[in-house]
Amino acid sequence: MLPLLIAQQIREADAHTIANEPISSVDLMERASKAFVGWFINHFPDKKTAITVYCGTGNNGGDGLAIAHMLHDHKYLNLGVKLARFSEKSTGDFNVNLQRLNEKGINLIELKPGTDFPADNSQIIIDALLGSGLNKLLSGDYKKLAEYINSLHKTVVAVDVPTGFFTDGEIGINATVIKADLVITFQQPRINFLLPESAPHINCWEVVNIGLDEPFIQSLKSPYLFVEEKDIKKILKPRHRFSNKGTYGHALIIAGQAKTMGAALLSSAGCAYAGAGLTTACVPESGLTALNTYLPELMAVVRKDDELPDIEWKQYTTIGIGPGLGKNETTLALLNDVLDNFKKPVVIDADALNLLGENPELFKKLPAGSVLTPHMKEFDRLFGKHDNWWQRLQSSRAAAKKHNIYIVLKNDYTIVATPDEKVYFNSTSNAAMATGGMGDVLTGIITSLLTQKYTPQEACILGVYIHGKAGDELALPNRMNVVLPGRLAQQLPITMAKLMA
Repeated sequence: MLPLLIAQQIREADAHTIANEPISSVDLMERASKAFVGWFINHFPDKKTAITVYCGTGNNGGDGLAIAHMLHDHKYLNLGVKLARFSEKSTGDFNVNLQRLNEKGINLIELKPGTDFPADNSQIIIDALLGSGLNKLLSGDYKKLAEYINSLHKTVVAVDVPTGFFTDGEIGINATVIKADLVITFQQPRINFLLPESAPHINCWEVVNIGLDEPFIQSLKSPYLFVEEKDIKKILKPRHRFSNKGTYGHALIIAGQAKTMGAALLSSAGCAYAGAGLTTACVPESGLTALNTYLPELMAVVRKDDELPDIEWKQYTTIGIGPGLGKNETTLALLNDVLDNFKKPVVIDADALNLLGENPELFKKLPAGSVLTPHMKEFDRLFGKHDNWWQRLQSSRAAAKKHNIYIVLKNDYTIVATPDEKVYFNSTSNAAMATGGMGDVLTGIITSLLTQKYTPQEACILGVYIHGKAGDELALPNRMNVVLPGRLAQQLPITMAKLMA
């Protein structure tokens, strides 16, 4: 897993690399700038493009000056630098790169406090004003400059972090941030890139490696981790000869009502296609024909009207409950029945989550290692209103520890919070998957993996990853604007086989 560092830890990693590689700070800056330029020139190859680099007087500005003189060396012909000289302070590495820039004869305009900003006719703006050291909202001349750059509606490429953007912690609703079409960041993604508050400010981001000391980064023991494909390949278990359906467990999916049988079908399909040896769906009697028609491999336990179904608890390895189940007294009694009689981890989603939120005393009944799979609104019903996603991140860590459960907080970069207060950000999925029923399939997948004897942590991390990866394999190569959840369920065995190849 890739540890994700807060701003202070990133500075510690820089300092450690400088002291122990060893390398001078200005040479590390040069390395970072070279990595930036390498990516930039491959994706913006037209050397006649008009480019302006906006620099502050700190180390991010030093990066910008180094980038400018490197682009000059690569024969970019219409290149200029605008230096925000809003204070007399500057760093030593900035001063070194300013001298190098002046020796190249590159056009440089200084912006003074309180003055009007000169017209900018460039096609691309490179933002190297403040970077990751920011700990307060933009104000004064920097705020005015950020607003001015946003008003130009140019293509903006930010160096490491857009000016005004916090790499971690709470982002103010009214924060002024330079809107970046692209951020080229160093070594690893910043935590707040992975939260929805980044959406108004960052269109996309790319990471370039600058050779920071990876063992030292690992030693910092960040609770925030980014899941990569190599991690999934270590978790995923191939099937072996002489195994049988009993080897892979028996899952029970309790879901659906007469008008919401689709949720039951999709969650059951996700469970079966993800590899459960046996999948039984507990559905209303009116849905039995739909179940048999949709996927004849599924078995059924029938629910009749307001009666609790007769469930033989011991025959099931794992239970998933909630999709399309509805919220009424019978459903609440059914959820209580499950929690009273089944003492292994359960997966709770959708209406079962809402019932849990309305009846918090049920948290005491949750078996250790159970999995909750809320989206944002369901999460807030469970754990209280939150003003932003950083707060949700911290609440998920605390709640997972308090209740000894796993929380899958669904999002673009879905978050898995664990009882040891770690959070794992998923790296797969795409906007084509934003369609009703997709969460039902995910519930089935996680239930299936628990049934196959993956640990709850493995089941959550792996389930979220293969769910998103299957969606990526359907959407991205085929340029599909929408991926339907039923089709994604069918893709799961193919995706898993590819990962194990």
